[in-house]
Amino acid sequence: MERKAAIHRQTKETDIYVSLNLDGKGSGEIDTGIGFFDHMLTHIAKHSFIDLEVTAKGDLRVDAHHTVEDIGIALGKAVKQALGNKEGITRYGSAILPMDETLVLAAIDISGRAYLGFDAAFTSPKLGDFDTELTEEFFRAFSDNLGANLHIKLLCGKNNHHIAEGIFKAVARALSAAVALDPRVSGVLSTKGAL
Repeated sequence: MERKAAIHRQTKETDIYVSLNLDGKGSGEIDTGIGFFDHMLTHIAKHSFIDLEVTAKGDLRVDAHHTVEDIGIALGKAVKQALGNKEGITRYGSAILPMDETLVLAAIDISGRAYLGFDAAFTSPKLGDFDTELTEEFFRAFSDNLGANLHIKLLCGKNNHHIAEGIFKAVARALSAAVALDPRVSGVLSTKGAL
């Protein structure tokens, strides 16, 4: 069964389209109108091996908040849809990722229960046209709509670009492990029999 999904989310503030293939090769076609965020989403595709297409038109004349959050919502829903009943997936994934002087831990459990633990701070309010505080908002929207426990912890780091990039890459690697199919898993990986 192909593990693909497409989500179109349209509000008065944004028009978002996300499509993905969980069993891809990491190709990314990203156009959000927010250059630095495009760069980060390209890292999610490349390092998770998920083929990802994202197009967005948002009220960027206001700021980037609605666009970034709504892409997180759509991406979470798309991954959830592509996983179907979650049969055969590894469920858990984690990564400790170095990015020069920066070290980031990310861990995910695709449990059906949403929670974001975010322990990372930026010393710059912006990276290009991207508000650094939106990093947490994006991952909260993503984990809420996927139904996943997601923990992100900055272990060390000084350069704000490296911190953001380390976070996105670490989450990508953790997600890649969690959505991977494991032939040892019969049904879903839970003693409850459901996720």
